[in-house]
Amino acid sequence: MTEGEIVIDDIKKDAETRMKKSLDALHHNFNKIRTGRAHSSILDSVTVDYYGGQVPINQVASINVEDARTLTVVPWEQQMVPKVEKAIMTAELGLNPASAGNVIRVPMPMLTEETRKGYIKQARQEAENARVAVRNVRRDANNDIKALLKDKDITEDEARQGEDAIQKLTDRIVAEIDKALESKEHDLMQV
Repeated sequence: MTEGEIVIDDIKKDAETRMKKSLDALHHNFNKIRTGRAHSSILDSVTVDYYGGQVPINQVASINVEDARTLTVVPWEQQMVPKVEKAIMTAELGLNPASAGNVIRVPMPMLTEETRKGYIKQARQEAENARVAVRNVRRDANNDIKALLKDKDITEDEARQGEDAIQKLTDRIVAEIDKALESKEHDLMQV
């Protein structure tokens, strides 16, 4: 490998890492969009007041899927039950928890056609944001390659090969984003 190829390979690896972070963020954001089925990741964004500090709900309680439409949240400390219940209610997730003793049941409301369409719109927006982030990484990588070419650190052939490799990487990651969106839309449309 020539010096230029090594530098281009480093740019490509950096771009791939950053693009995969965008894909990971998309999956994380998709987990926040509920599908009507119970899934513990729905509560990932919920934080609870725990001795004066805000901590993620999974650090003060165990979260389990009781059945297809119900989550059970069991705080590890009895006095945390009302705080955990309030945190779930105020998290703007459209959930209505009910406590019985030290167990909090969180039923998943049925999705109406209107809410499904709203969630699909939200999922499409998240996917578009991920695509934009990936394209920005591609732009940055191509700018780095052009700067190397301008400084005559690489040849025109190496620059072209590098840009082609970055484009193939971009196409692959965008295809994964599209596949994730298609899967999420399928989940949302199931009754």
